[in-house]
Amino acid sequence: MTSAVLEVDDLSVEFATEDGLVRAVRGVGYRLDRGESLGIVGESGSGKSVTALAVMGLLPSGARVRGSVRFEGTELLGLSDARLSDLRGSGIAMIFQDPMTSLNPVYNVGYQISETLLRHNPGMKHRDARKRAVELLGTVGIPSPERRVDNYPHEMSGGMRQRVVIAIAMANDPDVIIADEPTTALDVTVQAQILEALETARAETGAALVLITHDLGVVAGHTDRVAVMYAGRIVETGSVEDIFYTPRMPYTLGLLGSLPRMDREEARLTPITGSPPSLLNLPPGCPFSPRCPMRRDVCDTDEPALRRAGGDLHLSACHFADELVGTGAGQVFDAVGADTEALARFADAAPTTNPEEDAV
Repeated sequence: MTSAVLEVDDLSVEFATEDGLVRAVRGVGYRLDRGESLGIVGESGSGKSVTALAVMGLLPSGARVRGSVRFEGTELLGLSDARLSDLRGSGIAMIFQDPMTSLNPVYNVGYQISETLLRHNPGMKHRDARKRAVELLGTVGIPSPERRVDNYPHEMSGGMRQRVVIAIAMANDPDVIIADEPTTALDVTVQAQILEALETARAETGAALVLITHDLGVVAGHTDRVAVMYAGRIVETGSVEDIFYTPRMPYTLGLLGSLPRMDREEARLTPITGSPPSLLNLPPGCPFSPRCPMRRDVCDTDEPALRRAGGDLHLSACHFADELVGTGAGQVFDAVGADTEALARFADAAPTTNPEEDAV
């Protein structure tokens, strides 16, 4: 078996707020081998970004983090900030959602790329760092990199700024790159170019990739495995083929049914009714049950654990996963409506703001 470069085991993150304890991440675990790519998908507030920030050690001091995060066998939780700073960029690099807030507006992009090179290569000369910055800008597809290296972030388009962030992430040949929704707010054409730049970064560095997104279409062509998150935990995981062709969790099936398909002529999409539950007051049982057309009494009392749902690596957290074999989204979500009474109850209990965003 290939040695794991990143192992996350039973990771939990909680935030204390005036309204109570927000359980943003609940027992998340995954393994990433060298050169492998994992897509993490789910609705906003499902815990995707908080999981990534916990791995990077970038959560606020008030966050309560439990579990284990091991990078090349070294436990990261509990390491000093100085030690984590040595690993960030050289061992694990992260691409954030918004490049405008990731980049410093008072320094040109060449300086910012050079800075990360000099931080992890003390013997490198400034002249060599600038030369490498130009090379990196060219690698990620920025035209005229010799001229653009002196540009400030505000002088670039959103797509070009995101390419700069990718260049910074790949500068020190990291073993793992975590990309947190790198195509957010970009048009479709630019999204494709950014994903191509991300693939170039992987090819150049040989890094494993964690791609976080709410777009299942993005992970389909750019990852080997997929983990679907809901209400702070992974509810289904498997290969891309497992998730797209044989989903065994109603939530996953609903996500797929809400996507337009270019290869089929269907009358309409099949949306999932309602909203995710509040992570402040999670009910007993399965968090998806108020929105689930397959809901039964056991779903309201017992939260299902991840268990095998086909192949060895295909896991699903559903009491009735076997009933979904050969079933399409239209057969499940069109046949029976969700529990509107339960949805109304959860809507009343939900906070007016997103607790995950407030906490981070």
